[in-house]
Amino acid sequence: MKHLRVLTYVSEIARHGSIRRAAERLNLTPSALTRQIQDLEYELGTPIFERFAKGMRLNAAGELLVRHIRDQVSDLERVRSQIADLSGVRRGHVKLACSQAFVNHVVPDEVEAYRAPFPLVTFTVLVRDHLQAIASLAQFESDLALVLQPPPSADLQVLFSCSQPLYALMRAGHPLSRDEGPVRLRECLMHPMALPDRSLAIRHHLDDALARKGAPLRPAIESSSLEFLRNLVLREDAVSLQVPSGIPDDPRLCRRPIDARDLEPMSLILGQLRGRTLPVATAKFADRFANSLNHRYGPPAGA
Repeated sequence: MKHLRVLTYVSEIARHGSIRRAAERLNLTPSALTRQIQDLEYELGTPIFERFAKGMRLNAAGELLVRHIRDQVSDLERVRSQIADLSGVRRGHVKLACSQAFVNHVVPDEVEAYRAPFPLVTFTVLVRDHLQAIASLAQFESDLALVLQPPPSADLQVLFSCSQPLYALMRAGHPLSRDEGPVRLRECLMHPMALPDRSLAIRHHLDDALARKGAPLRPAIESSSLEFLRNLVLREDAVSLQVPSGIPDDPRLCRRPIDARDLEPMSLILGQLRGRTLPVATAKFADRFANSLNHRYGPPAGA
């Protein structure tokens, strides 16, 4: 369909900020892609890109056009899913953005459970942290987002919400592993800290708590990869901070909850773009996912 092709052209140019780079991805010549955009702008009667010496970006008209095309594509996907359901065969494609904390078993478990009875439903899973995951909903890159501590957003419709405490993570045999139960944050800070960097919600949560206390933080290791940090604490007597949903069952690892007086639990949110009608397959998956999270982590926050 023509509008799908136009969306691809416009989105690729907007993503790369360059006709040349977009043409390479689309397997077109730059001149052919330029003609396509010029024809579209002529048809609309207005430019949709701002041109600069080093590239181009969408202007206000271009943003409106992309949102319109994305709405049309979303509606088409929904209708296709409804038609498939009428025939008794559930088809569809689910696009989910999730924080790293949920890629070990939470999301794989849910995808497996859903695809067992509906193998014709396909999935795209984007690993994004809180800011990027919410942005992906607004940009129609994902249908659903499962994230920790997302920023306040009028565009986010919450389907499920609960709390996740932060845990101190260390290797078995670490001095802090000798006791059980909650551990004070100051005890953790007496050891080398292997922490998520500031691109991740966990670090923002920790930084905010320490800023209120006026306590300094000098991590020994920082990383945007929770998996790297888990592997690091297996190799030296460092302490990391992670939520339980992201910690694998590994007898070499020890976990203790951080005392709630030092760090409040983080919010876990399953959400979608407010006002968007999801395709049948995605809506059914969202309902099942929310129920599963309720069974896994307890009743929703505030219930």
